[in-house]
Amino acid sequence: MGTKQKKSRRGLGLVLAGIVIGVILVTIFLGELHYSASEKFCISCHEMESNVYMEYQNTPHYLNRSGVRATCSSCHLSTNIVQKVGRKVKAVNEVIQHFKGTIDTREKFLDHRLVLAERVWEEMKGNDSRECRSCHNAEQMDYTKQTNRAMVQHIQGEKDGKTCIECHKGIAHRLPDMYSLDPSAVIGMGQ
Repeated sequence: MGTKQKKSRRGLGLVLAGIVIGVILVTIFLGELHYSASEKFCISCHEMESNVYMEYQNTPHYLNRSGVRATCSSCHLSTNIVQKVGRKVKAVNEVIQHFKGTIDTREKFLDHRLVLAERVWEEMKGNDSRECRSCHNAEQMDYTKQTNRAMVQHIQGEKDGKTCIECHKGIAHRLPDMYSLDPSAVIGMGQ
């Protein structure tokens, strides 16, 4: 076998090894991405389990007549891989705050709750409540099966170009103390 053939085989071997390593790394990455989007992972720190998860269990997003459950990732993560990875990168700060003990007691959590909620509301408003709309489609709503108030507000909200979170703050978690919010922002919340 000539030198040229040895180099060619070695090069092919390196390419194949690179492909195998790449496939393994992508598989590990996607597996971790999937696991870190699970409810089990989300409530693995006591800040979430003892606070927002306990509240969520008493909402229609957790237990309802249709048997469809929205999990943490349903509302807080996009199904789009690029957007999901972007959100996971932002979540690094949450992990840092966990280890710093920023909200490790109920009192600390309540002290930070408004800021945390406003951050989520702003993100959801900015993406037109993308995660809400992955399950709820206004075009498929049967307004005749809603209360008159809900029907009027949904129709008006669509006309005004409102996004879900503008009216449905507090739908899956208790509202924070709203004393610092503009009073007009509170109308229709928690419905």
